[in-house]
Amino acid sequence: MNINQLIFRNFKKNVKNYYLYVFALMFSAALYFAFVTLQYDPALDATKGSIKGGAAVRAASVLLVAIVSIFLLYANTIFIKRRSKEIGLFQLIGMTKTKIFRILTVENFMLYFASLIVGILIGFSFSKAVIMILFKITDTKGIAKLHFSEEALIQTLIVFGAIYLLIMTMNYLFIKRQTILALFRVTSSTEGKTKKISILEIIIGILGIIFIASGYYISAKLFDGSFTSMNALAIAMISILALVIIGTYLFYKGSVRFLLNLMRKSKNGYLTINDVLSLSSIMFRMKSNALLLTVITTVSALAIGFLCLSYISYYSAEKSAGDYVPNDFAINNSKDAASFKAALDRKKIAYTEKKIDVIQVKANVKNILENDLKSPMVDSSAMTIPMISEKSVSGVDVAPNETLFTGYNNMLQKTMAFKDSGRIELKGKQKVIPQKFVGLNRKFLLPIYFTGGGLPTAIVDNSIFNKFKQDADPSIQKESSLYTGIDISKEDDLPKANELFGEMKFSDNSLNNSRIEMAASQKQNMGLIMFIVAFLGLAFLITSGCILYFKQMDESEDEKPNYTILRKLGFTEQDLLKGIKIKQLFNFGIPLIVGLFHSYFAVQSGWFLFGTEVWTPMIIVMIVYTALYSIFGILSVLYYKKIIKEAL
Repeated sequence: MNINQLIFRNFKKNVKNYYLYVFALMFSAALYFAFVTLQYDPALDATKGSIKGGAAVRAASVLLVAIVSIFLLYANTIFIKRRSKEIGLFQLIGMTKTKIFRILTVENFMLYFASLIVGILIGFSFSKAVIMILFKITDTKGIAKLHFSEEALIQTLIVFGAIYLLIMTMNYLFIKRQTILALFRVTSSTEGKTKKISILEIIIGILGIIFIASGYYISAKLFDGSFTSMNALAIAMISILALVIIGTYLFYKGSVRFLLNLMRKSKNGYLTINDVLSLSSIMFRMKSNALLLTVITTVSALAIGFLCLSYISYYSAEKSAGDYVPNDFAINNSKDAASFKAALDRKKIAYTEKKIDVIQVKANVKNILENDLKSPMVDSSAMTIPMISEKSVSGVDVAPNETLFTGYNNMLQKTMAFKDSGRIELKGKQKVIPQKFVGLNRKFLLPIYFTGGGLPTAIVDNSIFNKFKQDADPSIQKESSLYTGIDISKEDDLPKANELFGEMKFSDNSLNNSRIEMAASQKQNMGLIMFIVAFLGLAFLITSGCILYFKQMDESEDEKPNYTILRKLGFTEQDLLKGIKIKQLFNFGIPLIVGLFHSYFAVQSGWFLFGTEVWTPMIIVMIVYTALYSIFGILSVLYYKKIIKEAL
């Protein structure tokens, strides 16, 4: 038998063991090629008035390369170790290390580049669907075409060619460094199978839980006024990151084993076959995988968290636009308002008009805050807010000594929570008038131009309003002091009116807003971010799931002799599978649950900065991520089932 025949027979024999590796490689190549195709697709940037996503896609493709590279290098490490005995046998029959490396290189070349070509073809066939999804999410009016990009092909071949060279370098170093005896011991080496738990491990376990809990506690206090400066806020954020990551590592290093040991001790030594196959195995192996599991958990939490926040902003686009633009059209210039109304009249579009006179005042609201701490966002002793007269608002009647706040969003509620009543001071250029604070309404009456997107509007008696109008501080006044809100009477006329609004040549477009356009703009921006984060999150989900699956494949081969003994003792396949299912529930469930908790507390600490809705977007993202992640747990159980069948 010559070396070429040996290579072919070896390839044929081993290809069945690499099916998931081949799948993951094809998936990675397809994902990368489809993603990079977006970067060079003319439809993405050529659509007028649409998204400019080439730069964002280009930046994200770099992260995608990192994810794919780490995964393929790690997967290769597992599979080269599984072939260590085969490499040792080759050396025993007299083959040189160079010849063995040549065999592995040719085998890998055929497998790698065949999978790469298939992956590129799959990525090309789905590239049109990918850009259609992007256009749908961002509400972009464009035509998606099946576009083959030579630049994307060259970039994909260069990237995966470089990864292949790294893999070959890793294989060469592995073969060169290992002795024949070491090669036969690689797969039989244990992974920290220490039975007795030391005092140090118990301390590490307790510290891990304390660190994570401390990180969660600080995150809950992040924007409630506990941190009174930007430096303190930055230190708190760094502390959260450090505590959670270090705590996660210590959790896997000691906490899991410590907690499972308590469960085992509670059984007083009477362990069932399920306990032996699940709890004991996890206790002995999770400690050695602490770093890997920490990385997987941390990146999973980041992926889920970023996806939740981007989806919150996307999901809240219309509600946020309603807060920023309380009427269909907000016009803050009298000439522009007259021009737009004339245009609506010419097109015979019925509308209603609301005019509000607005002035800016300084307000001391320290006495009505829930806590006395100064917010890093706003100076509560001299907060500049818009003021309007009660006559501008129907159904509102306040006394000359009373002030009602209205227009209050989630961000201000978190950073500066107001009491139901109290005393405040309103300041003009010279006058300071004390007022009785009589409450807060949610409804927004003024657009973002006057409120800055989050500050409340003060409603006062008309006599007080006139006093401040005469004593207005010119240094804090807006360019315009008159707001004109226009609502279209018939909903069917709204698209036509919006198109007309876009065609108007206003004197200053920055003073005017369309609610429809603001919602569409936010959907485009956050839709693109959500799409990119989802793409990267899916790539990491697949790669991390495959890595955990490969680890289970490796462990199942090590434990195969144990299953043979248990089968000879009379245990059935179903008896063993029950324990295996519990084991996989822990192996895949613990990183998933910890990652979900990390992302939950991260999202809860700052979701209000991104939108108005939190629970629905967050629950949807977490359910989808959990469902996709669970697929790998099910696949690992099926693989164990196959190993158990072969054990006897």
